Amino acid sequence: MSIITKKSIIATALALSCSGALAQQAGADAKIAASGEAAAHLQFGFGTDITDADLQRFVSPLPDGRGLPKGSGTVMQGEKVYMQQCLACHGAKLEGGLGDRLVGGRGSLVADGNGGPPVKTVESYWPYATTLFDYINRAMPFMMPNSMSHDEVYAVTAYILAQANIIPDDATLDQKTLPQVVMPNQKGFKPADR
Repeated sequence: MSIITKKSIIATALALSCSGALAQQAGADAKIAASGEAAAHLQFGFGTDITDADLQRFVSPLPDGRGLPKGSGTVMQGEKVYMQQCLACHGAKLEGGLGDRLVGGRGSLVADGNGGPPVKTVESYWPYATTLFDYINRAMPFMMPNSMSHDEVYAVTAYILAQANIIPDDATLDQKTLPQVVMPNQKGFKPADR
């Protein structure tokens, strides 16, 4: 037998065995999918099922409040949380430091603004209060993200919004009141044309 024929036979055998293995895997995948249990641990023997609670960490609340968790917080409660959890990075007057400045900058993002560089703060750059809540909930405090209770997040959100003169000092935020907050630059954003 010639070398070319031997190589052809070997290549054909390899191709057939690979296609057989792929077909067998496809059949196994179809069985798992058909049974409604497409979890990796069923097929490979490791991992766990993902629950709705597990996925909730990756779902952001919408501007209208859908997806916000239960809880509530007042401006006064938020001041205490801020002093314990936020002051070291964002400053006593929310002026920034290690972390971003949180207040001021209204009107600085528009072309006919104050003439200086844009100041990206809660007042100037955040279109929805629910986005502020979500960011604090997921990412703060910096060294221990996602460690505050929902009540603490509502409270510190209320404190920041009150310090920015967006809500009154006696406000309470919760699932219903937070989406009603109108941010100063909410109309300064345009929807993406997609």
